[in-house]
Amino acid sequence: MSLTELANRKPLFSLEVFPPRKESSNKTILNTLQELQSLEPDFISVTLGAGGSGRRDATLKIANLVKNQLGVETVAHVPGLYQSKQQVLDLLDQLKSISVTNVLALRGDQIPGKQPTGDFNHANELVSFIKQNRPECTILGACYPDCHQDSPDFIDDLANLKRKVDSGTDHLITQLFFDNSEFYSFYEKARIAGITVPIEAGIMPCTNKKQIERIATITGIPVPKKFATILDRYSDNKEAMRDAGIAFAVDQIIDLVSQGVDGIHLYTMNQPEIAKRIYNETRSVFKAAVK
Repeated sequence: MSLTELANRKPLFSLEVFPPRKESSNKTILNTLQELQSLEPDFISVTLGAGGSGRRDATLKIANLVKNQLGVETVAHVPGLYQSKQQVLDLLDQLKSISVTNVLALRGDQIPGKQPTGDFNHANELVSFIKQNRPECTILGACYPDCHQDSPDFIDDLANLKRKVDSGTDHLITQLFFDNSEFYSFYEKARIAGITVPIEAGIMPCTNKKQIERIATITGIPVPKKFATILDRYSDNKEAMRDAGIAFAVDQIIDLVSQGVDGIHLYTMNQPEIAKRIYNETRSVFKAAVK
């Protein structure tokens, strides 16, 4: 069943993982994937860094494991900023050879000190290219409830998103956010703008203050007062911070699913224990929301 068909019948529950940085971690990632498989996700996405080719083999290996060994629908990231058209086609053909035709088409972040060398300056250019040359692909795209940091304002950001969808994006996943009201406002504006594809809400269970501060600095995502208070109160207590971060993510998810969100995309950070706790706390809510 395609991702579009899945989204039409129920709120999706999907996960994101990243390939291990060391060859010695391959056994660990297999164990992680097997544990995540038990959560019955609709799909698992596998990241590929902005540089593309440097981690390509690792991404292909993990995508193959998820799709063909674990039998879970798989989405592979395809960044464009540092890849040529031929490199993208080669990657898509490698993915097709392992039966993966769902791709998350991204511009990709610019690497500090390294000028872009690829054929794609914007995600919509990459989407158009994939749609024209590999029409069998289902194309997912990223979106930003709090506005992309490179956009001068929300109107410009929404116009760029509409351009990306019109170019052939079938499905959207948001960057992580901590304030559901920002997501609801974004969702409403996107629908008014004529963006009708499914929009999954990206949720990251943040259990480490330094991690959150780093992410907020890089992405420009605002940290609401409610969560900032949790950080200040529990940052020195590892167990309490973990429990509070999980509880905050669970609260976000229950609210979103209750409001009829198209799906939840959980950024697992390759921590299956945390993902399991969130799944166990929200499983009944998802099942009750099945269309």
